[in-house]
Amino acid sequence: MQRHSITRALNFPEYKITDLRLNQDGYWIQVEAYKRKPFVCSKCDEVHGGSINSVKKVSVDDLKLFGKRVRLIVVKRRMRCPKDGSLHVERVAWLKPRARVTNRFAQDVYRLTSITTNTEAGWYLGIDDERVYRIDLETLEDLAAKRLKPTPAAKNMSVDEVAWRKYYRYLTNVIDVDLRRVIWNSMGRTAEVLDKFYDSIGKEACAEIKSVALDGAMTYISSTSKKAPNALIVYDKFHVVQKLNTTVDTVRKLELRKARKEDRTDLIEMMDCKQRFILLKKKANLTESQKGRLDRLCALNDSIYKAMILKEDFLQVYMQQDEVSAEAALNEWFAQAAASGIQAFVALAEKFRNKARYILNWFKKRISSAISEGINNKIKRLKRMAYGYRDVRYFLLKIHQHCGLLSPRFSP
Repeated sequence: MQRHSITRALNFPEYKITDLRLNQDGYWIQVEAYKRKPFVCSKCDEVHGGSINSVKKVSVDDLKLFGKRVRLIVVKRRMRCPKDGSLHVERVAWLKPRARVTNRFAQDVYRLTSITTNTEAGWYLGIDDERVYRIDLETLEDLAAKRLKPTPAAKNMSVDEVAWRKYYRYLTNVIDVDLRRVIWNSMGRTAEVLDKFYDSIGKEACAEIKSVALDGAMTYISSTSKKAPNALIVYDKFHVVQKLNTTVDTVRKLELRKARKEDRTDLIEMMDCKQRFILLKKKANLTESQKGRLDRLCALNDSIYKAMILKEDFLQVYMQQDEVSAEAALNEWFAQAAASGIQAFVALAEKFRNKARYILNWFKKRISSAISEGINNKIKRLKRMAYGYRDVRYFLLKIHQHCGLLSPRFSP
């Protein structure tokens, strides 16, 4: 094959191949600019005329060719910039600035790191994981400047928190429920953190927000009430049921401690940690044997019996056809919980009473933050794959890459 045919196949605009060698390490290809190519200064990005001062050879990684690694020796010209009077090399459009890789190689790094770890991507491409990190970070920053600035707005949103480090280190994610993707995130879970999102999209976009599904955190509620006054705030059904299950489990733990003190082996066996899922499942979803165990446990322990009744009765609130009947059922449940004498449910009823209007808003707009929980699971998997992240900025961008608008699978 003639050299100009190889040049066309490799597609280096305005550059020609002047040397090509194959050894044990792969292909070594030298390329240099055609004489007619204008000099674009890497400092000011402007075209300069005049004589070339000198040349500089730079080693650059490119995509594999026939399964072998390709290293380009790019001959870069140097010229004195009239703006600062210093010598600068020319800018090459198909090279990634400061990375010593081609744009298509950087794109492959970005695509690989969206499905595997930096270490595995580096092994496949033949570069170390630190270099993968630098290339990936710069690519994500470039994409973020195009897709995340200005901050995308949404009509229907879900806001949730996820732990990213030990010792109560959290970040806040804002998800576009219609797109099912993260559109904004930041460290922390305070009202001030969510205020930053609302401020970034502007007052007009805030006024157009229709609904926001939340996990019941007062910090998020206060921020949304203040910044998006037209938005319908919905206390997410998933989190309500989650709190019910947590309260039932709290009662189980207290009764288990009592049973151990009284040496009640029959109760201990039925309330053991391994059996707790029977209390957490809906009664309709239990098998016959599980129903039998639950009935025996309720017959032996009055507190467990009351806790299960309170849980099942609350779920009936969501079975109502409209907001009016749901409100009546909810008020009845509040009275039932207060009369139960179970302190954990008395405290839960008080919390639900303070947020009753947000619970009932579910009947106006059946929006859920279940998508947030699915995204949280993806974030936890991402964190486990990388064994944690030291660079917080990079971690936030990786969340957008795996769950948001920076994903290679997303087409804006």
